[in-house]
Amino acid sequence: MKRTSAKVVIAGGFGAGKTTLVGSVSEIPPLTTEEVMTEASVGVDDLAGLDEKTRTTVALDFGRITISREVILYLFGTPGQDRFWFMWDELAQGALGAVVLVDTRRLPASFAAVDYFERRGIPFVVAVNAFFGECAYPDHEIRSALQLGPDVPLVRCDARRRSSAVEVLIRLLRHVLAGLPATPPARAVP
Repeated sequence: MKRTSAKVVIAGGFGAGKTTLVGSVSEIPPLTTEEVMTEASVGVDDLAGLDEKTRTTVALDFGRITISREVILYLFGTPGQDRFWFMWDELAQGALGAVVLVDTRRLPASFAAVDYFERRGIPFVVAVNAFFGECAYPDHEIRSALQLGPDVPLVRCDARRRSSAVEVLIRLLRHVLAGLPATPPARAVP
């Protein structure tokens, strides 16, 4: 049995729950670069709707999950603030695919992540985080607001729940596999 590992990026807007998702699903203690938010972020980071947020990712989050005996995923969570977006190119390099985590209370914060993966041709799924309760918007309204094509999977999740985060990752893997070219049948050698 050959073991395969793959890199997956967990991206999204500031405060969408990326660090939480990586932490809830990782089978190893996750590496985080969260720092206490200081007054330096006042007027720079949009904290609307994030009244209780006191920490923020400044570089990346890292975790690992074994999906099956053959497949291991290495998870790289991005920072959400505009001022740390320079990290995204490094984190996305070589990625199999991405999860764009969305908080519908702050939907415009997700536009840049959707655009980032679309422009680079990196397959992604959009995961609507019900972290703060049920989402009042139906899928078609979220799709329309994010201008998602019909080929981009949209799933609901709770980033705090391991089982929910695993389902998002499995959905991403299925999406990536569905986009691979079909393998032609082996030719018989005369």
